[in-house]
Amino acid sequence: MPKQWVNVSARNTLENYYKLLGVQPGASASEIKKAFRKKAKQIHPDIAGEKYSQAMRKLLEAYEALSGFESRFRGNFEAYRAYSANAEKSSFDYRSWLREQGDPRSMATLIFYELLRLEEERAIQIWRENGGLSFSLKDNMERDDWMDCQYILAEELDKRGFSFEAFKLITALLIEERRRPYFNLFTPEIYIYLKSIVNKRLKPQVDRETWLDCMEALIGIGFSVHDEETFKKSIAKTLKEIRAGF
Repeated sequence: MPKQWVNVSARNTLENYYKLLGVQPGASASEIKKAFRKKAKQIHPDIAGEKYSQAMRKLLEAYEALSGFESRFRGNFEAYRAYSANAEKSSFDYRSWLREQGDPRSMATLIFYELLRLEEERAIQIWRENGGLSFSLKDNMERDDWMDCQYILAEELDKRGFSFEAFKLITALLIEERRRPYFNLFTPEIYIYLKSIVNKRLKPQVDRETWLDCMEALIGIGFSVHDEETFKKSIAKTLKEIRAGF
């Protein structure tokens, strides 16, 4: 087959992937991820029924091609193959292999793998089994993977009513984002999301002392002067309530 035909075919395939996800060519990794997760929630067989299985497979194929998903786990795939001489002949049970390793880095990788495969409940369970907030994803993943994984995990925790844990994870991300940007154009959305957690869901989940800690954590991490004044007023009000014995 002539080389130019191969290139045209590959280009057409990529164009189809972009159309399938509903993003423009050149979309950022965050845009691709956001589009994938939005569509996957609509057609995932567990939600929409088995008739959407083929559509889900095509969507996942498009996402993996455009996001470089497999490259994030390639080193572990190769380690797995070295570990098992029959890996190419047998079923590739990557999840079981990661669990068998048992080390923190493998567990962090497994959490991220499950999240990207839309197995959110399983990812949260593994995260909790390994210590939850005391388990450092940052220390056990490459920086880009850690930031993506931690944000997705926070979203899923918040959706399930665990907004304090989501708050802690996102606050840590924004501190790192100010130190060295990664999310870039997506960053304002993260600030808006964190504010929505604070304004709508966080307070009923924590005691006054913890609320004070949360408000103090929001100072100096990139919020506007107006927002910081709001946080400081909440600190003052809460201190007054504590002293009054409310």
